[in-house]
Amino acid sequence: MQICQSIGEIAQAQWNSLVCQCNGGVLHPALRHEYLLALESCGCATAETGWGPLHLAIHGDAGELLAAMPLYLKSHSYGEYVFDWAWAQAYERSGQRYYPKLLCAIPFTPVLAPKVLHATPEAGKALAQGLAQLTWQAAEKTELLGTRISTLHALFLTGQDQQLLLGEATSLNNSSRHVVQFHWHNFNPLHEKAFTSFDEFLDSLNQKKRKNIRAERRKARVEGLEIHRIQGREVTTEQLEFFYQCYSRTYMEHFSSPYLNQEFFRRLCTTMGDQVLLVQATLQGAPVASSFFIYSEERLYGRYWGCIENLPCLHFELCYYQAIEFAIEQGIEWFEGGAQGEHKMARGLNPQTMISAHYVHANEFKLPIENFLRREKAHLQAYATELSEHTAFRAGTVLEQ
Repeated sequence: MQICQSIGEIAQAQWNSLVCQCNGGVLHPALRHEYLLALESCGCATAETGWGPLHLAIHGDAGELLAAMPLYLKSHSYGEYVFDWAWAQAYERSGQRYYPKLLCAIPFTPVLAPKVLHATPEAGKALAQGLAQLTWQAAEKTELLGTRISTLHALFLTGQDQQLLLGEATSLNNSSRHVVQFHWHNFNPLHEKAFTSFDEFLDSLNQKKRKNIRAERRKARVEGLEIHRIQGREVTTEQLEFFYQCYSRTYMEHFSSPYLNQEFFRRLCTTMGDQVLLVQATLQGAPVASSFFIYSEERLYGRYWGCIENLPCLHFELCYYQAIEFAIEQGIEWFEGGAQGEHKMARGLNPQTMISAHYVHANEFKLPIENFLRREKAHLQAYATELSEHTAFRAGTVLEQ
């Protein structure tokens, strides 16, 4: 097994081929070699920013890539969206170091995606076992990575990844953790098929929610407002600069700094523009708001938004309604609206449980964290069940999960 300190050490075509094999034949945009390379080469996910790449790869005798995994040595917990700050504080209070830790995830991108990429079941199992061995050795001694690690975290796992990382293959006895996100499904429960139009989607909702959405869309469409959907390769320098201004402003309004730089977004538009969508709103010809999405033929991922003028309901229009319309027009099955925000349910998104795997090396912390995760899991299951009872769809509708 090879440990790669840059995704550039792995052949792009071979990596992307494994992504397709493990993702139902679909090239996942956030797991593309180009996406991960942009994060590294643009200085967003590097050792200097606390994201030291340690990607794993297994090659065959002929040099073919049999298995691979995105892996990072993390010196903090920013940009993960499965929060373990309390665990780090507990370590610090006891006089022990929590950082660095190992993280199997896509930086700054909390989306469902395969993590244990493999060409055969045997290769997948070998990679999971290699990860377990690396984790154990790095937790016991400093020679392997130049430091000792405290924990391993693998986030937003597919069902296949769960079998490999939460089963017996790793021998680490990982614990599972559940979080709730909000996704929209392009499936009309009244007719048991995909929606053919936004109006048909509205007809599937209960009267109150349908009326509210129509009212929000009218409010957003003030006189002189125009909305443009722009494919990645067609995005101009001016449009991208304006989007980045909006993106940075959103972070500043929350007293934070953006994780990503403008060059990263430019690189995505250039290298994978067929999977990038920019939505821009203009008022009297001048840009006022923008949102950024990535997508495949199967899923649309809502990522970033911002505005320079607060117009009524424009956030809902650019982040949800434009996304749903686009998904319907393109025949995309799922729109992942991300974590948090119960208000998304009133706009047709519903709770989905996402699962991650966690290994804690120190015995004195293992049992308390496992007990915490059991309590948290029960709470989140009850929370998701309660949320499902408040769906925007008509009464009696059974929703696909």
